[in-house]
Amino acid sequence: MIYQFYEMNHAAVAPFRAAADAMRLFHTNPLNPLSYTAMGRSLAAGLELFERVTRRYGKPEFGLPTTVIDGTTVRVTEDIVWSKPFCNLIHFRRDLPAGRAPDQKLLLVAPMSGHYATLLRGTVETLLPNAEIYITDWIDARVVPVTDGRFDLDDYIDYLIEMVHHIGPNTHVIGVCQPSVPVLAAVALMESAKDPLTPASMVLMGGPIDTRKNPTAVNQLAQEKPLEWFRDNVIMNVPWPHAGFMRPVYPGFLQLSGFMYMNLDRHITAHKEFYEHLIKNDGDSAERHRDFYDEYLAVMDLTEEFYLQTVDTVFIKHALPEGKMMHRDRLVDTKAIRNVALLTVEGENDDISGLGQTQAAHTISPNIPDHMRMHYMQPDVGHYGVFNGSRFRREIAPRILEFTARHARGADRPNPVKRVIKGGKAG
Repeated sequence: MIYQFYEMNHAAVAPFRAAADAMRLFHTNPLNPLSYTAMGRSLAAGLELFERVTRRYGKPEFGLPTTVIDGTTVRVTEDIVWSKPFCNLIHFRRDLPAGRAPDQKLLLVAPMSGHYATLLRGTVETLLPNAEIYITDWIDARVVPVTDGRFDLDDYIDYLIEMVHHIGPNTHVIGVCQPSVPVLAAVALMESAKDPLTPASMVLMGGPIDTRKNPTAVNQLAQEKPLEWFRDNVIMNVPWPHAGFMRPVYPGFLQLSGFMYMNLDRHITAHKEFYEHLIKNDGDSAERHRDFYDEYLAVMDLTEEFYLQTVDTVFIKHALPEGKMMHRDRLVDTKAIRNVALLTVEGENDDISGLGQTQAAHTISPNIPDHMRMHYMQPDVGHYGVFNGSRFRREIAPRILEFTARHARGADRPNPVKRVIKGGKAG
C-alpha cells in the first residue's frame, strides 16, 4: 500500500503547492513593493522551495534544437526511428552541410536505473557535433499497460541487438553505467552467432561489470540481502489511474529516496544554498540548481522482472564475470569477443561503480587483440562526471571519439593506442 499512500499524499498536498506557487508569483511581481524587500524575497524563496520539494517532476526534454558542425550552426531534429513498448530509439538527425562526409554512428545506451535518458543530455550535446547519435529512450513502466507484457534483462539485451540491426553496419555502442552489462552481453551473443552487424566497438563507462572489485554501498546492500528481501520490500503494484495499473514495479520514488540518502548532507546543503541564492537575487546560481534538480528528481518506475533479474545476475551472483550468465537458453560467452574494440572508462571518485569494476571487462574478454582495447581512468570525478561535465567534455569525450574513429570497420589503423591511460598520461 506504500505506493497508494504516496499517490494519496501527493494529491493531498496539491492544493497547498498550487497556493504556494500563486503566493510566490505575488511576492516576485515587480509591481509589488514587497518584492524589493528582504522579507518579500525570503517569503518568495521559502514558497518556491516548498513548491519544488513537493512537486512531481515529469520527464524532461532533451532540448537540443541545434549543434555546431565545422563552425556552422545546424538544426537538430529528434526522430523516433525504432519503437517497442518499453523503449524508443531516438536519432538526433542533423541537417549536415551539402557534400559533407557522414560521421560515425554512436548508439548511446542510457541507464535504465531510475532516471530518464535525458540524464545524458550533456553527453549527447558534447558528442553531437562529431557523430550521428542514437539514444535509448526507456519508457516509464507505470505508463505501460500490463497487456503489453513483461520486460526483463533478457528482453533488454534483445532490444539492444535489434537496435544495432536497425542502425546498421559499423555502429559503435556506448553503455553508460547500468547498461554496461547488457551491452557486453549483447556483443558477446552477436559475436558467438557470427552476426555480420556486430558493433565495430563498444565503450563501457562507469558500469558494474564485476561488483566484487572495490564494492560500494550499493554493491554491499545487494550482497547483504537475499533476493526475496528486495521482492518483499521494494516491489509494488502501480496504482490507479496510471496506464500501467497493477503492473508490479520498483517505484521511481523509492529509487530516488535511495539516491538522496546516499548523499543526504549534500542535498540538504544544496537546497539551503538555493534558498540563500534566491534571497540574494543570485539568479545564475539558482537557475543551475533548478536545472540540476529538474533532471535529478525526475524518475521512472522499473518492471519487477527487470529489476530483480538485474540484482540477482549482476550484484548477487556476479554471473557475467563468473562466466555463468545466461541469455534465455544461451550462455553469454565473453571469450567469443574477438572483432569488437573495447574502451572502458572509470571515475576516480565513483561511489556507484567502484574503481576496477568496469575495467574488469578486459579481463573477461581476453581474446580482444591488444591494439583494440584501452582503459581510461579520469581523476577527480564521481559517477556523473564520467559522462557529463567539464572534464567529460575536455578529457573523456575526445578519447571516445578518437577510439571509435580509429576502430571503425575499414578505417586505416595507425599505431596501436596505449592500453591504460590515467589522467591523460599513459600508464
